[in-house]
Amino acid sequence: MITKTVSFKPITPRARAGKWGKHIMCPCCESITKVYHFSWSGLHCQHCKHDIDKSLWFFDCHFKNDPVMPGCLGLDGFWQLLGFFLTWAGGKGKGRALGVKDLKFKGQVRPYHEKITYKIDIKKFITKPTHMVWGDAVLEVKNKAIYFAKDLQVGLFESLTWDHGKDPAVDPF
Repeated sequence: MITKTVSFKPITPRARAGKWGKHIMCPCCESITKVYHFSWSGLHCQHCKHDIDKSLWFFDCHFKNDPVMPGCLGLDGFWQLLGFFLTWAGGKGKGRALGVKDLKFKGQVRPYHEKITYKIDIKKFITKPTHMVWGDAVLEVKNKAIYFAKDLQVGLFESLTWDHGKDPAVDPF
């Protein structure tokens, strides 16, 4: 059984420094601003936060005079965290979201919220033939769970190529 535990001062993925930050998305697409804890010993929980600021790009356009963070950004945050876990666990390659079985939104993120918290429970983790992870997740605002996802799946792929839209046959899946 793999046993790893890391607790550290909050790491900011935007800094792109070190082993864990190198595969996170560009700053405008990041759904995570601080990662606090990773552990793996059968049951796993990642505890991460994203600071909310009324000047975030999506509040001006989603929706006009009714600003709400798009729910898909919360879902993308779940997938980003699973990919973050895969690189932390030693995986290499480009991360791809592979699916989610069940997703529910029971609340909304508004500009006056100060932060959102992501909690991820890893259910399954493999390294061969490629690094893949399956997990469940919740997003919380003010300690209240408002987004729920079951059976999220993410993989890392070393042989992905960019075909500029010219030959879909080049895509590996």
